[in-house]
Amino acid sequence: MSSIAVPGALAPRRAWLTDLPVLFVAVVWGASYLAAKDITTARTVIAVLVLRFAVVLPVLVVAGWRSLRALTVAQWRGAGLLGLILSGIFLLETYGVVHTSATNAGLIISLTMIFTPLAEAAVTRVRPPRAFLAAAGVSVLGVVLLTQSGGFTSPSSGDLLMLLAALARTVHVLAMSRVKSVRGADALSLTTVQLGSAVGVFVVLAVFLRGSGSTPWSAAADFGAREWAGLLFLSVFCTLFAFFVQMWAVRRTSPSRVSLLLGTEPLWAAATGIALGGERLGALGLLGGVLVLAGTGWGRRAAG
Repeated sequence: MSSIAVPGALAPRRAWLTDLPVLFVAVVWGASYLAAKDITTARTVIAVLVLRFAVVLPVLVVAGWRSLRALTVAQWRGAGLLGLILSGIFLLETYGVVHTSATNAGLIISLTMIFTPLAEAAVTRVRPPRAFLAAAGVSVLGVVLLTQSGGFTSPSSGDLLMLLAALARTVHVLAMSRVKSVRGADALSLTTVQLGSAVGVFVVLAVFLRGSGSTPWSAAADFGAREWAGLLFLSVFCTLFAFFVQMWAVRRTSPSRVSLLLGTEPLWAAATGIALGGERLGALGLLGGVLVLAGTGWGRRAAG
């Protein structure tokens, strides 16, 4: 009897040893909105994006050099296309967080968990469960209330940009599942090519818009210790560390468990925005945030 009880007691502990790093990824992703808002202005968005990903890209190239060389031309092309979509996501998210609160940004972007199954249902022409549609309605109502915490007014430009970012994330997820050339490609090399493609877009934009915005070099020269700490947090923890933890965790546990833990990201975005950023939701905003979290959680279970 004791020989059966011991393995049973150890299994949860082993599971949590895997879960904790994944949960930490959700925490740093939640905090990334406040970090990005803290070091970025409307003029420096593109410059910060170039710096953020230029820091981690060489590490990814070195780590995945063999798998990169093994990619076919079609896989390079498919991953590059996904990278173009990814660049749009980062542009919308970063411009969005500059013009709204970190709390709003993290909660609105969580609508991706609702939009993706709805978009997939539209593509496959399979009607989603009624429970999921109800959950989607709760989430949308939550976003409406969240953006009206100061009274019923038009949503801010940042709120609308974050909504577009959530839609762009949905397009990216669907594209990854439907672009045949990238199926079976190594995750590390696929991510590296996507980020490289995105950095290429940011560099081109930085060159063409250098007269109306800050260049990466001038932004870097103007950074103090606080800004560099924020940039390294976004680069090392929110990008490099997060990617490798996901790869490690998926091999040790189920993708569903990893996805469930990462789904707590908006909760941490709200927590850091309120606790560290001094943001306030108000009664309507607080109710809206609760509805977004409840609706996305309910929708995840209904769709799964």
